[in-house]
Amino acid sequence: MSTKQIEQIVAPRTPHYVGDGFRVHTFISGSIPMHRMDPFIMLDYNPKFHFPPSDKPRGVDVHPHKGFETVTIAYNGKVAHHDSSGNSGVIGEGDVQWMTAGSGILHKEYHEEEFSKKGGDFQMAQLWVNLPAKYKSTDPKYQGINNEDIDKYTLPDNGGEIEVIAGSYKDVEGAASTFTPIHLYNAHLNKKGKTAFDFPENYNTALLVLEGEVQVNGRNVATDHFALFENSGEEFTVDATEDAVALVMSGEPIGEPIAAQGPFVMNTREELIQAVRDFNSGKFGEME
Repeated sequence: MSTKQIEQIVAPRTPHYVGDGFRVHTFISGSIPMHRMDPFIMLDYNPKFHFPPSDKPRGVDVHPHKGFETVTIAYNGKVAHHDSSGNSGVIGEGDVQWMTAGSGILHKEYHEEEFSKKGGDFQMAQLWVNLPAKYKSTDPKYQGINNEDIDKYTLPDNGGEIEVIAGSYKDVEGAASTFTPIHLYNAHLNKKGKTAFDFPENYNTALLVLEGEVQVNGRNVATDHFALFENSGEEFTVDATEDAVALVMSGEPIGEPIAAQGPFVMNTREELIQAVRDFNSGKFGEME
């Protein structure tokens, strides 16, 4: 098996706010074009940041989505959400919210009420995962995945563990169902912990270091940095020089045209125009 090398290490840009509750660096669709990481078409990362107490929960007010999925992973703090399909819930440390927007949905996400009142450290990542053309009009659905329902692979020699959110790692299957082949893990590595990952060479693959520092094939990747891999070779090794957490993603490219405008991701400009019409005519439902 040949080595998959790092193509580029991306440092975080100046953060910006999404709404007033998410202070993020945009890696995919920012530093990295969305077609380069297909099917992962957006990655916003809110590194650990202390929000002071607030009586009014911070967040993002009602907004639409169509044609893709949002995957929100909580590391610190709590996020509440609800949508026009009647789904609602709260995710806390280690939990995942996997929402399929599909044919169109209205959504609202914000700091959970008690967390807002107390304030505290907040750390989240949100991925947008594209849908193939044949699934862009699928019915909206929601997978609320508690951390206790995410199977873990324990690394030897007290090296840490791999949380398998989607896809598989060794003999551990992911908790989420996906429309296309995707692997998504949280790698919790103890100091001097080491593991190897292998993915097909044509899969678009990357990792984001959320805590600590790691070496990938001997190359340092620091906290809050994003490592993009070449589309050649299959295997790479990750060594933790200190206790570390990394989000690892790899997926088979869908390979279809991408037409994106704000919260709509379709295949053609004509489909985008229709998506806006559908939203304006109330086809995504209603919510306050």
